[in-house]
Amino acid sequence: MIVDSHAYCFTAPDTLAGHPTVEDHLALWQWGYAGHHQPAFRVRDRAPGDASLLLETGADGRVRPAADRDFRVDHDRGRLVWTVGGDDYTKHFLPPNTLEYTPGNLIAEMDYAGIDWALLHVDSTLSRDIEYLAGCVRAYPDRLRSMAPIDEWRIATEPDAVIREATDAIQVHGLHALKIIPTYAYRFGGDQGFDEPAWRPFWDAVTQLGVPIFFTLGGMPDSTDPLHGFTDEVWTVARWMDRYPDVQASITHGFPWRDLVVGQTIEIPDWMGEPFRDRPNLSIEVSFPVRIGDLFDYPWVECRPALEAMVDAVGTDRLLWGTDMPFQNRFCTYRQSRDWIERYPTFLDPGQMAALMGGTAARILRIPG
Repeated sequence: MIVDSHAYCFTAPDTLAGHPTVEDHLALWQWGYAGHHQPAFRVRDRAPGDASLLLETGADGRVRPAADRDFRVDHDRGRLVWTVGGDDYTKHFLPPNTLEYTPGNLIAEMDYAGIDWALLHVDSTLSRDIEYLAGCVRAYPDRLRSMAPIDEWRIATEPDAVIREATDAIQVHGLHALKIIPTYAYRFGGDQGFDEPAWRPFWDAVTQLGVPIFFTLGGMPDSTDPLHGFTDEVWTVARWMDRYPDVQASITHGFPWRDLVVGQTIEIPDWMGEPFRDRPNLSIEVSFPVRIGDLFDYPWVECRPALEAMVDAVGTDRLLWGTDMPFQNRFCTYRQSRDWIERYPTFLDPGQMAALMGGTAARILRIPG
């Protein structure tokens, strides 16, 4: 069984997608385009651009989307664009011609690449619409599972409301996991960490729902070093696991590989296995092409030592193969995102390969068969 533990379905950036207004939805995309590592370019001649100009600092000292950039959807060319000094700019955070990604789009790709199941991830930038996600699962109940989105920035101040929403997503709409992105809490709700006392009522409630909880980690607002920021957050997850040891929890995307690239090699953190030791229900995603597929060429031989280190330090029984589909299409095909592991890293025995490519995810998500 092949299970992609990290895929998406979403509507276009100029749709409501569960947000109060279309403008609110587009503002999150503007945040995303400002900070994403994909290069920006000027449309008329493809000269390099500066996506950081999509943000501005207000008189109150808070960073926010710049209001004078006309950030918008170009439906003719299937991309997001903005204007600076009379020139239009864009970047391919979204892959070309991918303003939306339907469950039918995903299933067609899965069929072509030979993938049995996929777990739909969530992000407020993409969609906050629980009914939409539930509809995706209803359309393909034997192929898709889905996380439920959480308004992280409301947890500390509106715990009861967020608990109700999470409970309804699981028990009423039939979704299968929860996703926590602390960066949203830090951006919109202050600098309180996700294991602080204000979050405890939320955690005490949702850990009783019997579903896995996935964490997408960055760093606290005062963190100036991305790698150290990630490291601090991983250890926060480890402490969280000590409080809720029976919950299945997983860290998405793997380690911050871009920050570990030095020349043509990937430096392996000497602490890689430590957060997972004595925490048997903590797992992590294996996801290289979407993270560093622009830095190395297929079949990414430079990534094999890092994968082998993950297998040795964590174990394939706690590694989940994930692609970030359709975002990985910026750098490779869906089939290639399988092949670089299945055809080349010969150090994996058949049992390890089966666990990594689907067995572990199937166990955590309770996929039958």
